[in-house]
Amino acid sequence: MRYKKRHKRSRVLIVSAVGVTALAVGGGALLMTDNNASAGQSPNRTEAARQSSMTIQCPDVATKLSNVPQKARPAVDKELAQLDTQVAGAYKQLTAQGTKAADQEWVRTRVLEPLSTQRRGSLNRIATSMGQGSQQASGLGSMASCTVKQGEANAVAAAPAAAAPAKAGGAQASGPQKADFVDIRKVQPNVKNPRKQAGASKGTFSSRCGRNENKKFNSDNVIVAPGVSNGAHHMHDYVGNQKNDAFATDQVLATATTSCTNGDRSTHYWPVLRLRDGKNEKDAGAPGGGTEGNIGTILQPTSVQLTFRGSAVGKVTAMPKFLRIITGDAKAFTNGTANANASWSCTGFENRQLKDKYPLCPKGSNVVRTFKFQSCWDGRNADSANHRTHVAFAGAGGACGKGFKAIPALTQRITYKIAPNKVFAVDSFPEQLHKPVTDHGDFINVMSNSLMKQAVKCINSGRKCG
Repeated sequence: MRYKKRHKRSRVLIVSAVGVTALAVGGGALLMTDNNASAGQSPNRTEAARQSSMTIQCPDVATKLSNVPQKARPAVDKELAQLDTQVAGAYKQLTAQGTKAADQEWVRTRVLEPLSTQRRGSLNRIATSMGQGSQQASGLGSMASCTVKQGEANAVAAAPAAAAPAKAGGAQASGPQKADFVDIRKVQPNVKNPRKQAGASKGTFSSRCGRNENKKFNSDNVIVAPGVSNGAHHMHDYVGNQKNDAFATDQVLATATTSCTNGDRSTHYWPVLRLRDGKNEKDAGAPGGGTEGNIGTILQPTSVQLTFRGSAVGKVTAMPKFLRIITGDAKAFTNGTANANASWSCTGFENRQLKDKYPLCPKGSNVVRTFKFQSCWDGRNADSANHRTHVAFAGAGGACGKGFKAIPALTQRITYKIAPNKVFAVDSFPEQLHKPVTDHGDFINVMSNSLMKQAVKCINSGRKCG
């Protein structure tokens, strides 16, 4: 496993889970723990179990900053990453104290007020970098305060160690929850696609980039936190470009080796998926891994499909080189689901897609993660300050909004072979509790101009290439 030895980060702790129930799925049983109190349990253990689902909820500053001056972006990005570190520290403080977290005064004075002070300092530095006179900078002070959010009380323990949650590197991790899983066979078909019009671009172009056989992992995010080690606070799988880390410039990406068979140097990455099996991974003592509650065996995908499709209403135009796109929201559990877009399903059931649940797949069916990317581009910018406003999703009928043009629509489809009796979870920011709704995919276009031209030609002419 490739990851760099980075600075020490706070450990994420939860308390022991108690009680066991079994959910039968496809001939297997999924072991889950029920934190509800029962006779004979000590008050401290019961209260601590209840507290394990508490988390920190703060306004997401990054999504609000849609107009940051280019020269201010490096400083702003570093402060945004610092805000994430501050929240992770406050979350550790909250969850490590057991019964103290039930004391509202203790939470206010020992967790929330110190966090607000730290955030106010970062927000002031962001405002200074942007220029105090800017409209966005003037409203940042109102985003300093955070609250405590109470989630579900039923935690999932890794089978077969039902008496206590799995450990890695001395840390324990909250989540996922029993309520985060659903039998895919009980989900009604819900997929709707726009009807293709006469001028639709019906072709496809695929890059074959492997399944991360090179085991390239790191907890950076060069899009959201360039120049910041451990900016993601969770591990990513990478396929395609082999030089992607926090410090990779466009020039580095343009000359890197690639795992793609067609020479495509684009980079595709997403949070790793882990079995909650109680085993130590190689990153058990590393930032982004076990020290931040991301524990268990990292699963290698059984397949990775990277497919570009056309527009339901017309032709597509070439993506600009180094176009950056993020789909989904890594903080959707506390932000809300406005930007949540990744979906979960099972092979054989992909007309049933889940946004906020992990699928329980029957025997012989694989877990599927699908990331559909924005397919409308503003025609000017390869990125934006909040990494969202330069691209958009097509409308329900398939057309782009005013001022946007259709580009090849990327879908990342990843499958995993997971036995019905195995518990799994996506890596996440510590305070996001490994919720399935926080799943997300990232993409940077580093195709050569000739390869992008080939892709556009294939799509617009209705051919299947790659």
